[in-house]
Amino acid sequence: MNAELRQLIEQGTMAPRLWFYTNYHCNLACDYCLTGSSPRAKRRILEPERILRLADQAASAGFGSFGITGGEPFLNPWLPDLALELARRRPLVLLTNGTLFTERLLRRIDGFADVPLEIQISLDSADPIENDAMRGPENFARVVEAIPRLVEMGVTVRVASTLVDGVDDELPRLCELHRSLGVDDDHHIVRPIVARGRAREQGYGIDAGLAELFPELTITADGAFWSPFGATARPGADLDTELLLTRQIEPLERPLDVMVGHLRGRPPGTDANLGIR
Repeated sequence: MNAELRQLIEQGTMAPRLWFYTNYHCNLACDYCLTGSSPRAKRRILEPERILRLADQAASAGFGSFGITGGEPFLNPWLPDLALELARRRPLVLLTNGTLFTERLLRRIDGFADVPLEIQISLDSADPIENDAMRGPENFARVVEAIPRLVEMGVTVRVASTLVDGVDDELPRLCELHRSLGVDDDHHIVRPIVARGRAREQGYGIDAGLAELFPELTITADGAFWSPFGATARPGADLDTELLLTRQIEPLERPLDVMVGHLRGRPPGTDANLGIR
């Protein structure tokens, strides 16, 4: 176990979760997408074999949980098998837009209820028109159909709401909706738009850098980043390197040492100004 990592986690200075970006392409093209993901985006795949090697190293180093994000992870046919393998090692949270849960996919993830795994689905408004204006046609209908199905299967579901104006009048209606779908308040995440990727191109969101983003080591095919909010794509460019720690991701010891070096000397309990988790 990495003694410095353990101390930073215990102090609340660094997150105990290691994030993996499995890919960057997506079946949606949300207006505020910080990775600039879309059906035409570069895939930038982080292969499952590599993820599992890194996960084993992370478990040995002292990380307590894993996260998967993208792009849309379920566009990768191997994702269900990978998620099960990760969740057998450490608790896993899996981010998805919630639009791909066909009967076939639901059968493939039947084992998700038997492992410590949570699926986090994006839902930004209780109004279908407003939600779909930001995220894409029929997004709302697919999400509100998928969530109760997953809950019925025994899968733990989290709802993540990205609000244009932060916590506003939309929140009470959203809470009423997610409760009706079987998701309690403890599993509802509310966050602002971060001015990165497509959101920056559209001209909205709040600035977020090292001082605002909580340190959560994030691994992508392009390198290791300070936070899952840092592994972004700029309009007209392949990668935003502002929060890039190192291009080298294997062995995990290398990016971990870089991040720990940034955090040495920070007072215990230091937290992000934005409180984004």
